[in-house]
Amino acid sequence: MKLLWAVSALLLICWGANASTAPNIITEPVEVSNQTSATLRCNLTESSLSSKGSHWMHNGKLIEASKSSDPSLSTELHLEKITHSSGGKYECVFLTEPEVKQTIEVKTLPHVAAYKHSEHGNEKDKGVMVCVSHGYPLPTDWTWFKEGIDGPITNGTSDKYEIKSTPNKTTLTINDLSIEQDIGDYTCSGTNELGTATDKIHLRVRSRLAALWPFLGIVAEVIILVTIIFIYEKRRKPDEINDVNKTACQTEVVELR
Repeated sequence: MKLLWAVSALLLICWGANASTAPNIITEPVEVSNQTSATLRCNLTESSLSSKGSHWMHNGKLIEASKSSDPSLSTELHLEKITHSSGGKYECVFLTEPEVKQTIEVKTLPHVAAYKHSEHGNEKDKGVMVCVSHGYPLPTDWTWFKEGIDGPITNGTSDKYEIKSTPNKTTLTINDLSIEQDIGDYTCSGTNELGTATDKIHLRVRSRLAALWPFLGIVAEVIILVTIIFIYEKRRKPDEINDVNKTACQTEVVELR
């Protein structure tokens, strides 16, 4: 029993010593929200570890330009223009033994874009419209609207609409397309903790017979061409026909001689 207490006390002492000498990284700022530019800084403090350099990571990928062999226990990264593509999680990494790192989140408004700004479908078929989002954080809520209709389009109101959404994509499916009701502009709206962004899609609905028009056009052209040839042959002068026959006969007589 005494041995067990001694071992427990030794482990507690060692843990306390390690905790007091554990590396600590102070970040400035702790988080960046909806800014056009920023400078990220990390300072390694309360550590007896020596550093062989540092670098920065963006969403798990190394930023080559940030690599440094300076043994300094501080590093910074300047973001000149923050857009949806530069938002995300940044990590400052110190090349100690073992490596230590800290994360700074750079948050932006969502960037919402329609997969195609013009969609079309055939009458009585399905129409599908898609919007995607990039940036950090991704939208937590997606909403669809149609010009001329009050309020958002929602699932469950009828069998007409079906909405499927994930953080980075939303899809609106319209069943039983109607030329009278469904043609128009649709808006997809994505919202994260910083705000909302939208994009617009125009939907066209074609008659079910639309695909037959090219074929019917070709058939009509052939019929017209055959009719013209037939009329031309019927109206040829008898003299022209006789001349042709006479010439043919003379040719045969010459050959016989």
